[in-house]
Amino acid sequence: MAELSLITRHAGTVLVGQLAVMAFGVTDTVVAGRFSQEALAALSVGSAVYITVFVSFMGLLQAQLPVWAELYGGGKGPELGRSVRQALYLVAFASAAGVLALLFPGALLQWTEVPPALQEIVRQYLAVLALALPASLLFRVYSTLNQALQRPKLVTWLQIGSLGIKVPLTTWFAFGGAGVPAMGAVGCALATVVVMWLFVASSLWILRTRALYQPFAIWARIEPPHWPTIARFARLGVPAAAAILVEVTSFTLMALFIARQGTLASAAHQVASNLAAILYMMPLSIAIATSARVSFWLGAGDAKLARGAIRTGLKLGLALAACMSLGVLLGRHGIASLYSSDAEVAAVAAGLLAWLALFHLGDATQGLCVFLLRCYRVAVAPLVAYCVLLWGLGLAGGFVLAYRGIGTIPAQQSPAAFWIAAAVALALLSLILPLILWRAVRAFRVAQAPGP
Repeated sequence: MAELSLITRHAGTVLVGQLAVMAFGVTDTVVAGRFSQEALAALSVGSAVYITVFVSFMGLLQAQLPVWAELYGGGKGPELGRSVRQALYLVAFASAAGVLALLFPGALLQWTEVPPALQEIVRQYLAVLALALPASLLFRVYSTLNQALQRPKLVTWLQIGSLGIKVPLTTWFAFGGAGVPAMGAVGCALATVVVMWLFVASSLWILRTRALYQPFAIWARIEPPHWPTIARFARLGVPAAAAILVEVTSFTLMALFIARQGTLASAAHQVASNLAAILYMMPLSIAIATSARVSFWLGAGDAKLARGAIRTGLKLGLALAACMSLGVLLGRHGIASLYSSDAEVAAVAAGLLAWLALFHLGDATQGLCVFLLRCYRVAVAPLVAYCVLLWGLGLAGGFVLAYRGIGTIPAQQSPAAFWIAAAVALALLSLILPLILWRAVRAFRVAQAPGP
């Protein structure tokens, strides 16, 4: 019960913060939807591109959570501080690559056949968001460090407080007023830039002033790149980031492929995808909390308590996922109406939310397992499974079902085709990854067993 209490408190705190950040997306979606159907469609496409870039590089940094939690559990404070400083080199690389990708999205927009009428707005939206990417990645380092230290409140309070700035700024910049022109979706992006740099400034102040961080000597002079450390980052972080890239692109490329069906389809898909992201915050929060506990116990040399933490986290996460899926299924029409005042958009979105209920069950299971696998330094096997199922069955299967047809089933020409294929792919993934996790835990247990 003590482990359940710790994981629940940690996850609950993370969840509140994650929902506050997700409220950024909800705010953008609602404001853009009230501004115009075109603005909402441009937001759907632009946010899909940004999320693809940001979350991929975020995965490189987030993958260090079990590394830092183990160092903390083993009482290796100065080594933890050096590891955090070395992670700043990853931030520099990721920022440079990510900004370039956001400033030059033309090839991607052309390949996915985004309508020309949307492309210019999307380009402007992404050019503004490029200014937020370095700040977002720096804040991710701060967030990952605090999750490893099991001090999520120091992240959550910043995320909650930022809503008081994000909501009015988004409304102001989107609709204009007081000398500011109406900018629609671009205004949503500009508000995000302001908030993310305020995040960084606040994080630096906390790191500088709180006694909690003194044992880690984080503010010591930064060392030159230590390639063995960076190589260890890469062995875990690169496959993890690649897996997240596959996961995210299998989801966000849906928005780009659906865009060719018109603004109605894109707007309805934006409603469903935004809710899917919100729902995922709960298993993600539990996965973060559980992996922090598992890695802490592994660092402390107690593999039995680590296994107990795994069982506790999985039971909690899957029970809550089942409840949330049922709620979405039963309340899908009301939820869709809250997102959009357009009756056509709400009707199409309600149909997508029925598939989202199944989608979320698989999404929650795979998310929990992937985080726990990183505790045991297993990252390549999930990547392979993601490529086959999420890209192969989910994205490619959805494209074929939507635009080509399968056997006697004609082309659907509907965003529902992509949601059906993705839900099936995640269902299969939720069966495979637990088996990989069981084998990883068992192999670790055998390796740690005393010899004859």
